[in-house]
Amino acid sequence: MSGNAESTAYRSALEVIGAVEPRVATAIRAELADQRESLKLIASENYASPATLLAMGNWFSDKYAEGTVGRRFYAGCQNVDTVEALAAEHARELFGAPYAYVQPHSGIDANLVAFWAVLADRVESPALRRAQARHVNDLTEADWFALRRELGNQRMLGMSLDAGGHLTHGFRPNISGKMFDQRSYGTDPETGLIDYDRVAEAAREFKPLILVGGYSAYPRKVNFRILREIADSVGATFMVDMAHFAGLVAGKIFTGDFDPVPHAHIVTSTTHKSLRGPRGGLVLCGPELAEQVDRGCPMVLGGPLPQVMAAKAVALAEARRPDFVDYAGRIVANAQALADGLQRRGTKLVTGGTDNHLALIDVTGYGLTGRQAEQALLDSGIVTNRNAIPQDPNGAWYTSGIRVGTPALTTRGFGTAELDATAELIHTVLSRTAPGTNADGTASKAKYVLDPGVADRVSKQASDLLTGFPLYPAIDLG
Repeated sequence: MSGNAESTAYRSALEVIGAVEPRVATAIRAELADQRESLKLIASENYASPATLLAMGNWFSDKYAEGTVGRRFYAGCQNVDTVEALAAEHARELFGAPYAYVQPHSGIDANLVAFWAVLADRVESPALRRAQARHVNDLTEADWFALRRELGNQRMLGMSLDAGGHLTHGFRPNISGKMFDQRSYGTDPETGLIDYDRVAEAAREFKPLILVGGYSAYPRKVNFRILREIADSVGATFMVDMAHFAGLVAGKIFTGDFDPVPHAHIVTSTTHKSLRGPRGGLVLCGPELAEQVDRGCPMVLGGPLPQVMAAKAVALAEARRPDFVDYAGRIVANAQALADGLQRRGTKLVTGGTDNHLALIDVTGYGLTGRQAEQALLDSGIVTNRNAIPQDPNGAWYTSGIRVGTPALTTRGFGTAELDATAELIHTVLSRTAPGTNADGTASKAKYVLDPGVADRVSKQASDLLTGFPLYPAIDLG
């Protein structure tokens, strides 16, 4: 699509939207302006292509399509079949997987589909059938207890939250923590790295049904061959959630032992983040679990979103192009440049660096909480998110860390020099920020003090960095 065509498409869309609800059109314009003017370092965000974005705004939004390709509960789904089949084909070819299911609305949905598929594959029970027949929100704690007991008190072993794991890997506030009796494996307290011997020991002791690999804030590669061996040694199903690093798998940066697809029984992912597609999920598996995975709708999902599946097909097609391999390589090179730049300036990083798309800053060295650091950086035009670090003294809300990632800035064209300059800006803000106090004079974990002049100067420097790398340069909204 030419630049002129992109501008025409978005101008026309905003004109039509504005004629009905101008405040929505204004908010859309404002969001583009904000994204253009901020250093986006949130590791789970990116910038989808105009083609991907446009694929979500069309008549597919009007279709119900429960079921699977060729087996729908609604008539008139032949065009939905086309885009779903295309998205699944691209996913299979991109990741080298025997089967792909592209209906999940999100990464959480993809994980739920995988969990239920494994349970249904392992054992059929009256409690499971009752659960399948009811809406998940209607299940009581007694229902969950009965289900777990009847299924043998099914167990899940996954990475702990403070070590970089995800809420959906069996933690009690999440539905996965109600479905499974969960235990976590952490990281070595000295190095911050996964200790595979300790994981194996935990697996032998706990004997999980599912061993989960994958992370949302672990800055290193994971050896999936070793984790599969551990799973096999205790008869567990090995599941990998690669939502964060799927783009590095697609871009052939993670290969061999570090590519989860050849080693896992089942793999889940989002389609945004480092994959640079629409917000959504997918599941990859072999033929032995495909039938159960296909039951994701209606077991977990409502009707699939055909417009998002269309956008997935576009984005996955883009990821199969040769230039995506170059993009994935630059994500990692940029993350390492950012990490190196921070450490040269005295910033402490969890594990002392990165092998992937993210780094985790320990802000206790600056005397701050993660919440204070996050807001001070935002005031200075740098968008990050606070994140727990191993054995975090401030807990999951205030935290002691800041997670930074490079997929979005790499999409804009940043190179290692720009990421080193970004490290300087981050260090400047954090080193000039001090903890604030509450009204009663006690130390605050949220309030902070930052000279407005420093914030303004850094914001200007951030803006200057971004000027050379415009976002969606072909789109002029006038």
